[in-house]
Amino acid sequence: MRREYDIEPITINSKTITKLIVDDHVDKHSDHINDELIMKLIRSLNDQRYEPIKESEGFQYFASIIKEEEKWYKLVCLLQSESIYIGVITAFRDRRIK
Repeated sequence: MRREYDIEPITINSKTITKLIVDDHVDKHSDHINDELIMKLIRSLNDQRYEPIKESEGFQYFASIIKEEEKWYKLVCLLQSESIYIGVITAFRDRRIK
């Protein structure tokens, strides 16, 4: 089931984000990903500017590679034009990155 959290405000692409929505697709990686780790990964996006990899029906999709505690993760998320949330579609540890 999709989960929603209030988060400390972060700024991505000059937009203030105060909510995090985690899609249940993330749960297939539950052996190494949890919502607390996702929140850490999201915080690392603060004050950054990203170009979307895709835009569709008012949504912008982003893919980020983030190093956290000496491990690499891939985070796929979205922003909606006039919303205050970031949606995490998937997040996983990417062992291919050295």
